Amino acid sequence: MKSVRENSRQSTRKSALKGEAPGAASADGTGDDGEDAIELASSAPLAADAKPEGEAGQAWSYEVASAEASSDLTPVVGANLRRLRAKRGLSLERLARASGVSRAMLGQIELGQSTPTINVLWKIARALAVPFSALITNRTAGRTTVMAAARAKVLTSHDGAFSSRALFPFDEPRTTEFYELHLAPQSVENADAHPPGTIENLIVNRGALEMIVGAERHTLGAGDAILFEADVPHQYRNVGTTELVMYLVMTYAEKTG
Repeated sequence: MKSVRENSRQSTRKSALKGEAPGAASADGTGDDGEDAIELASSAPLAADAKPEGEAGQAWSYEVASAEASSDLTPVVGANLRRLRAKRGLSLERLARASGVSRAMLGQIELGQSTPTINVLWKIARALAVPFSALITNRTAGRTTVMAAARAKVLTSHDGAFSSRALFPFDEPRTTEFYELHLAPQSVENADAHPPGTIENLIVNRGALEMIVGAERHTLGAGDAILFEADVPHQYRNVGTTELVMYLVMTYAEKTG
């Protein structure tokens, strides 16, 4: 995944997924975290693409991860989001404006009511200016950590076409992250520009990848690798007929969170 610092990815299986629309925050201007939490806790989750009253004309999309995503990440992400938001003195309203993720969606994530997609997490990480790992870290470090495949924590796109498994312990935010990525045949994963200084080092393990970085286009096969500055929009395209498997090392300019 871009996994990843603050970019949000959007994956499609031949057709584009609908992402959170910028400006989808509530218009009432409330900024009190406690009031936000109470309000969200007492309201039922909205259906995908639902438009709340008073928000006519705005495109709302509640991107919730597919069933393949690890449900045990939901409380971890929620707790980290609330901690990082509070640390920066941001209300749900202000974070919604900065990230383009609706206030209702942010509140549901914090309360552990929704498992967000990779795309949504990237948007949040970008708005908070933290590495992607800062949102999925459970802060239970040990000297030796075994990450068994059977207990892997997997983040997915809305339709499950793209998935990312972190291959590093969620002990603390870091400047380098390591991921295993899967992309379904004929699918596309779009990534927004990461913060300046972010480097992606990607190797194709199986399948055929068309990598688009800014205006550049590269074709890679099994065993091929690419290194690029990820501060421009980039796109991963599975141009083959089988699942694409890749390994990604993300390096950030600095560690925050």
